[in-house]
Amino acid sequence: MNASATPAGGKLWTGPYKLLAVMAGIAAVLLIWRFAAGLGATTAMNDGYPFGLWIAFDVVTGTALACGGYAVAILVYVLNKGRYHPLVRPAILTSALGYTIGGLSVLIDVGRPWLIYRVPIYFWRWNLDSALLEVALCITAYIFVLWIELSPALLERWTKSERPKLARFTSITHDFLEKTLIWVIALGLLLPTMHQSSLGSVMMLAGTKLHLLWHTASLPLLFLLGAVTMGYGVVVMESALASSAFKREPDTRMLSSLYSVAVGVTWIFVSIRILDLIARGRLGLMLTFDLYGTLFWLEIGLLMIPVVMYHAQPSMRSNLGFMFRAAFFMVAAGALYRFNTYLVAFNPGENWSYFPAVPEILVTLGLIAAEIMAYVYIVKRFPILGGRTAVAAAA
Repeated sequence: MNASATPAGGKLWTGPYKLLAVMAGIAAVLLIWRFAAGLGATTAMNDGYPFGLWIAFDVVTGTALACGGYAVAILVYVLNKGRYHPLVRPAILTSALGYTIGGLSVLIDVGRPWLIYRVPIYFWRWNLDSALLEVALCITAYIFVLWIELSPALLERWTKSERPKLARFTSITHDFLEKTLIWVIALGLLLPTMHQSSLGSVMMLAGTKLHLLWHTASLPLLFLLGAVTMGYGVVVMESALASSAFKREPDTRMLSSLYSVAVGVTWIFVSIRILDLIARGRLGLMLTFDLYGTLFWLEIGLLMIPVVMYHAQPSMRSNLGFMFRAAFFMVAAGALYRFNTYLVAFNPGENWSYFPAVPEILVTLGLIAAEIMAYVYIVKRFPILGGRTAVAAAA
């Protein structure tokens, strides 16, 4: 298979694209209101629940969904599995967009966003014991790293431009980036390892306010493993959806191999999750089928579905639809685990309650719509997706 990346091409302003633009526009209007009126008037957050939907989903869950680039980079650059290289560009694009939306969500969520520039600049005021400081610095740095990693693919569009000066400039810049990218990739492997585990460390600080089924010293490790599992799942889902939407012939053997890796990581996550609870004497909580016990087993069940599918139907492991369904359950399980940890299993006291306000929900949907719009625009205009088109494959 010819795996060289090429622009998908095609019409941009289709009906679905216009619908996404409307959703993003509504979110933009609501964000103007949010910055004008403040968090109190536009969200349901309070002193008991300082983390709402914009943090629990857009940042904590969203950045894990955007870990496809990190997960694939581990295979390609650390474990030297070069056969996964065609997945790198789409995975990095998904990561760059997801982390950019996550960074924007942090800006939206803080009480005084006009002072956020002080976080990376006023280093003499840093609280070096703060897990949130590490998360903020690492996510900010990783956003820049991801776009630098993706920049050679974006520059390729102009290396053969009919304008000599533009072609020469982009060609020189492209070659320079290709030669120095190994150092950027190394940083790109370090930063997610730090901040994904630190997102777990943040909720360790909740103490008794976090239900014992989720509060554990293993939270940093579980958050990191969960991000890797979700990253692999998103790569498989993105590959399946892109092949269908842009009429590309997917490399099902490569995706099947990635599915096998994801199953292995899932086994590790589930084993640590359950053994940790048993070692801490919390077996009784696992068997209490109240809201929290039910949510715990729902997480485990969603995780085990793709594992059971993998072992029960080996002949289907290379079927794209089969892999997509399995990856969906992995992603759903990881998202539920993070959402539970930051919101559902967090209880600041009987006098506090939280449910996302309508503006919070609409802004989140609008941000997702904007991310999809950016993804579609970039893959249609820049060489991101590999593999042959369906027409070429048929020929």
